[in-house]
Amino acid sequence: MVGKSLASGPIQPCAEAPWGSRADASRLRAGAVAAAALVEAARGPQGAGTRGSPRLGVVLGTGLGGLADRLDDVWSMPSRDTGWLVPSTATGHAGRVVCGSLGVRPSLGGRTGACEVVMLQGRVHGYEGHAPESLSRGVELLAALGATTVLLTNAAGGLRPDMQVGELVVLNDHIDLVRRPWTSGLETTAAGVLRTVPTTPCYDPTLVASMLEAARAAAAFARAGVYAHLTGPSYETRAEYRMLRKFGADVVGMSTVPEVIAGRQLGLRMAAVSVVTNVARPDAPASTDAEDVCRAAAAAAEGVWAMLVRVAEMTAEHEANAEKRSS
Repeated sequence: MVGKSLASGPIQPCAEAPWGSRADASRLRAGAVAAAALVEAARGPQGAGTRGSPRLGVVLGTGLGGLADRLDDVWSMPSRDTGWLVPSTATGHAGRVVCGSLGVRPSLGGRTGACEVVMLQGRVHGYEGHAPESLSRGVELLAALGATTVLLTNAAGGLRPDMQVGELVVLNDHIDLVRRPWTSGLETTAAGVLRTVPTTPCYDPTLVASMLEAARAAAAFARAGVYAHLTGPSYETRAEYRMLRKFGADVVGMSTVPEVIAGRQLGLRMAAVSVVTNVARPDAPASTDAEDVCRAAAAAAEGVWAMLVRVAEMTAEHEANAEKRSS
């Protein structure tokens, strides 16, 4: 996706960030930086003591909030207490910032290490009445807390007739049918312009391949696919399902794309996985509600967790390698 210029002057390309690199702090808004400082202060010595360790940011979508309870040394606070994150009104979004650690075994001489993880239990959506700049605030906070890689999760409708409820789709591209200026809230460059967002790839190919491998190892059915982004909150009509299939989309949902675009603008490694919570069959339609979506997503938690662990391993390994190169 391409960011719009907010002032006169050329639009500058945003280069690919190397593994282990920190977010472009100059792009973070003051509110995100202040919220991160508040989180770290509230967490106290537990947070300060792990400041140098690898960081993975995770956004837990509908029905997947329970994954935060699997972390070690869990600490949490309500999102609203950050003074930065907007409370969500969507079903299945608890609205908490959760910090913890995850024991991982990256290929670093076979030794076990720990990856610090910062999770957001829930997100806000455009259909809740929020401006585009509000939808990137979660990713900005994760970056301000030190995340170098962000894994996004969501519940989505499956568009392919061979799909099944509970299947996982690791995103390798998207179709943004909303097309708002998602990065308009980020700080501009010194020249007063907003840089373009790299569209190839928005989703890190190495992470995509590793997440699919992790799903297979966990006996979870998964494939790579394209996510169609719509506003919502109503579910799609039969005619819209047919249209989206012809467009080349595999799943459809109402989130994630604004976060991916903002994350890439900040120089983060981005990955995303959709849980198929209902399958579109235009010629045999069935009703779906928010509670059905939550239950279906929760049932797929094991496969999502396996992917999360794999991404944490890669984050820990590559950041450790980056530290070796800089020493």
